[in-house]
Amino acid sequence: MSATLSPAVSSRPTQHTGFSLSRIWAIASNTLLELIRLKVFYFMLLFGVVIIGSSLFMVKFSFQEQFQVLKDVSLGAMSIFTWLLAVLSTAMLLPNDIEDRTLYTILAKPVPRLEYLLGKLIGVLLMLAIAMTLMGVVFAAILYSRQQTVLAETLASLPPGKELDAALHALQSATFNANLLPGIALIYIKAAICAALTLLISTFASSSIFTIMVSIMVYLIGHVQPIAREYWLTQMPGGHEPSALLKIFVGFVALVFPDFQLFNLVDDVVVGNAIPLAMFLKTAGLGCSYIAIYTLVAYAFFANKEL
Repeated sequence: MSATLSPAVSSRPTQHTGFSLSRIWAIASNTLLELIRLKVFYFMLLFGVVIIGSSLFMVKFSFQEQFQVLKDVSLGAMSIFTWLLAVLSTAMLLPNDIEDRTLYTILAKPVPRLEYLLGKLIGVLLMLAIAMTLMGVVFAAILYSRQQTVLAETLASLPPGKELDAALHALQSATFNANLLPGIALIYIKAAICAALTLLISTFASSSIFTIMVSIMVYLIGHVQPIAREYWLTQMPGGHEPSALLKIFVGFVALVFPDFQLFNLVDDVVVGNAIPLAMFLKTAGLGCSYIAIYTLVAYAFFANKEL
């Protein structure tokens, strides 16, 4: 990122003037431009688009199964590549700013460290939103194209009547339905959690490689911990009651590491099950809480970091 920010930041006086949204937006917009210029963004986005496109060649079943495979592959690709984008892009922000001394220039304006972190995180979230939008558009286009192909085949093979009406209704139900958007939104929130977590780790990590490795480890723990928690609390050998110490440990792990399985509603989306509004709001609220907590903890580390 260039060492010179926009006038919204550089024209500020040398004293803090309170919390400033304009300074945060200036940092966020510069961060977004920096991330868009990175080759990793286009590399990951290209692979996401390729995998979504390749799902068209994997459908050799009935049309219901075709759309299930298409949705499963596409949403899975979105989840994987937005996670990779979140981790790889966020892990490089602080080390790059420290290496080229941009960070010292920004903080010397002076810009509060909280505003700096918020600007960086918002920049990453904007980049993820752009990536999700682009992949979502490609996904919708492929889904619509396949729907029109199957529709033409159905109209050509069935005469007008109840059987045709039933087939058309089943086709419509198998393609676009109301639970697609909530499913994609939860994929985005999951990636946003990973971005906030990676930003937290980067505030005390010694290198971007260490940040990436720890983020990957936490990601894996977040997927495995609900399975381990269920085993430790309900399936203890010999039917023994778990000890109080074990319950405290399990509770601590559940508090520190997000349960990423809660955000994996792809299976419900694929089979066409509606995601209840209450469940979506609860899961989205939990995700936003994790983002807020990780950001505040990151600020606590960053505020005491010697630069």
